[in-house]
Amino acid sequence: MNEAVLNIAGMSCGGCVSSVQNLLAALPGVGQVQVDLAAAQARIQFDPARISVDELARAVTAAGFTAHPV
Repeated sequence: MNEAVLNIAGMSCGGCVSSVQNLLAALPGVGQVQVDLAAAQARIQFDPARISVDELARAVTAAGFTAHPV
């Protein structure tokens, strides 16, 4: 497993954190996900053979947030 950190803009509450966490956790190849509202970041354990960092960021962006790899 690799680890990626995404900067995420647009999260304003615990519900946003939960939405982003659930979205990322449901993607194929994703293991552990930690989303931090105060830091506006998500830390994701993922299998690079199944999903890329860019795909992680696109999934978050498609959900209405803005995500960029750190």
